[in-house]
Amino acid sequence: MTATVVAPTAVPAHRSPQVLRWLGAYTASTLGDSVYHLALSWTAVSSGTPAQAGLVMAVSAVPRALLMLGGGVIADRLGPRRVVIASDTVRALVVLGLAATLFLASPGLWILAAVALVFGVVDALFLPAVGALPPRVADRDQLARVQGMRGLSYRLGAVLGGPLGGLAVALGGTAGAFGVAGVLFTLSIPLLSTLRLRSLPAEDEARDGTALRDLADGLRYLRGHHVLGPLMIVVLLSDLGFAGPFNVGLALLADQRGWGASGIGWILAGFGTGAGAASLLLTVWGRVPRAGAVSGWTMTVGAVCIGALGVTSYLPVAVAVALSVGLLAGLSGALCNALVQTECDPAYLGRVSAVSSLLSLGIAPLSFPLTGAAIELWGLGPVYAVSAAVCGLAGVYMLLVTAVRRAELPR
Repeated sequence: MTATVVAPTAVPAHRSPQVLRWLGAYTASTLGDSVYHLALSWTAVSSGTPAQAGLVMAVSAVPRALLMLGGGVIADRLGPRRVVIASDTVRALVVLGLAATLFLASPGLWILAAVALVFGVVDALFLPAVGALPPRVADRDQLARVQGMRGLSYRLGAVLGGPLGGLAVALGGTAGAFGVAGVLFTLSIPLLSTLRLRSLPAEDEARDGTALRDLADGLRYLRGHHVLGPLMIVVLLSDLGFAGPFNVGLALLADQRGWGASGIGWILAGFGTGAGAASLLLTVWGRVPRAGAVSGWTMTVGAVCIGALGVTSYLPVAVAVALSVGLLAGLSGALCNALVQTECDPAYLGRVSAVSSLLSLGIAPLSFPLTGAAIELWGLGPVYAVSAAVCGLAGVYMLLVTAVRRAELPR
């Protein structure tokens, strides 16, 4: 990718036009993704049986998991901006085409499954490229602040995307909701196109040889790195311990405690508030000293809070505990991401981001059926305790590995 060299400046990330354009594009894309998923689930449920709707929603997971590592190679070869622009362009065209089709006819579930399949392929390209963009638009000493801003943007998309999608369905039907999602994807394209990316050292090294050789080279690099290799283990363990309790577990917890659907909403609101507060703190601070140690400790304490959630009997206490989990997990996760981006050689950033995304979005969701079956067999308390132990193991491992514990963000 041909990049315009941008000289480092002393401008903080939250005042940088480059970062703000990137953040605007990311926010528009995140909002579009939230509206799209709401419209897809509503259309699938309205057009078929619950089993068929579940199948449509799960279709995108397969290509996303299978192609994620290849997406990292493509991001490193072509450059992350090109890949992100192409991904949002494809998503905009496909979703706007679906909106037009639904407006004119009722094609059935097959077209929803086809769109979900395309989105799975696009996600496999989009996610590694998004992870590789921040070091190209901000100075290294601003990456923690950028991760905080990205977290705020993500929370904004999650909070506003649902109501926006629901309003679009109410006013314009599912065709109108898909149309809104398509417009939001489209809005990100001109913002991304105006970015001036900084040239990073050695970023052309990954373009020699075949794609398969590049992939193998990236995995060897990751395995041999004294900080990045252990961080991938941390990502896997923390997401394995977290995913089940906060997806499958919450519904069962609210049902058994008699809190109802509103209880789930309050707990998720508490978690989102905590995670948003963590992102805001990072945005304001800009840098956290001893980032590796802080991430390990917050992850360990957050694991204790996850275990406490499984034995909580009162909804207000559960909301407070969920807020603590969001604050601690949000801080540790953002610091982990910032460490990955500052420790990684720019030539491998797309592939390393792909491995991280695969571990958190591809492998961790496999724990969902196991969590449900385990709760049915042993109850909520033991399963939450085991999940907390897995998360705690990630934090303890982070503290025990000297190179990770002593890892610092640049000044």
